[in-house]
Amino acid sequence: MFVLNSLQDPQLIELLAAGKVGIIPTDTIYGLCAVASNREAVGKMYEVKNRDQKPGTLIAANIEQLIELGIDEPALRAVAHVWPGPISIVLPAPDRLAYLHLELASLAVRILADETLRHVLEVTGALVTTSANHPGEPPANNLADAERYFADAVDFYVEGGDLGGRPPSTVARYVNGTLEVLRPGAFRVDEGQSVAPQG
Repeated sequence: MFVLNSLQDPQLIELLAAGKVGIIPTDTIYGLCAVASNREAVGKMYEVKNRDQKPGTLIAANIEQLIELGIDEPALRAVAHVWPGPISIVLPAPDRLAYLHLELASLAVRILADETLRHVLEVTGALVTTSANHPGEPPANNLADAERYFADAVDFYVEGGDLGGRPPSTVARYVNGTLEVLRPGAFRVDEGQSVAPQG
């Protein structure tokens, strides 16, 4: 089991750039991840997760990374005021990103507030992530949980302590100028697109 002690380990960027798939502590929970622009790595991540027709979430350091990848720019700019923070917004995605959105023509995207992980993303570009668990099982709260799920099926793990108790990101869909909440979470979405942190 190849374990890095923190997100600041320079090997993390090297591994991701080399197309490796691993498990990292995100701004919410532990997640499987791969560089979003690397089709082969993304395919491996979905295979490890055993995920069918349920795409992951794109996390990025800024909206420019998502625009460069191909996410709808007008929609991104319309919702950019809610970031950085733990809210993922489902936006249109082009056919050329079908390997990411699994033919659903949309993807959940998020700009992170976590400065350490944003530093990684500034170098790697956007990552695609999905919770570190098997379908139907609870998400991993710590590295031991993640290792029990995936053992040697992933290339590396990054230690991030126990993340139990953290609320998941809020998931919303942007439709006709409004935000429709699909999953309540760490951010509260008020009527009329007003977004505020919980607590």
